[in-house]
Amino acid sequence: MEIMYLIVCLGNTGKKYEKTRHNLGFIAANYIIKNFELIKTGNKFKSILYEGTAGPDKIFLVKPQTYMNNSGEAVQLIKGFYKIPLHNIILIFDDIDLPFGTIRVRKKGSGGTHNGIKSVISLLGSNNFPRIRIGIGPVPHKWDITNFVLSNFTKEEEKLLPEICKKSVLEIDRIITQPDNTSNN
Repeated sequence: MEIMYLIVCLGNTGKKYEKTRHNLGFIAANYIIKNFELIKTGNKFKSILYEGTAGPDKIFLVKPQTYMNNSGEAVQLIKGFYKIPLHNIILIFDDIDLPFGTIRVRKKGSGGTHNGIKSVISLLGSNNFPRIRIGIGPVPHKWDITNFVLSNFTKEEEKLLPEICKKSVLEIDRIITQPDNTSNN
């Protein structure tokens, strides 16, 4: 029996946000798409949708086009249509509470300060899904959080993004191939 996975890469739509810290999920998506050789299948479920396989398993990857704070709308639509179980929905997103480049994988948890995750939890009615948090913090002294997450990466940080995104691909692969080994840190 085919198992389906939904990889949700969080970000904001539009050129204005393309290289911002809050778009790290979208940036990582490009590495995931390439690694799993996913094919773009269109704009559906308030998202850009990609599809492919990992061994016998079906993979959907979405970049919600609802803006970050309403990401749950897209996730709820595709989950409902394909009837994907919560434990097979993997979210990948930026996290200001982790130092830049740090990756944490959890089986479940709260939305913390991340409004995109709060939206997903609210509309799915559960926080019981794996997530990959990629650190963009800390917020510099005297910076407003919103201004920080919507700012561009520094040149030094940009140079490190490919390696960070490749590590996130490895974590997704591990979640799919070894689901019982997902940490809860």
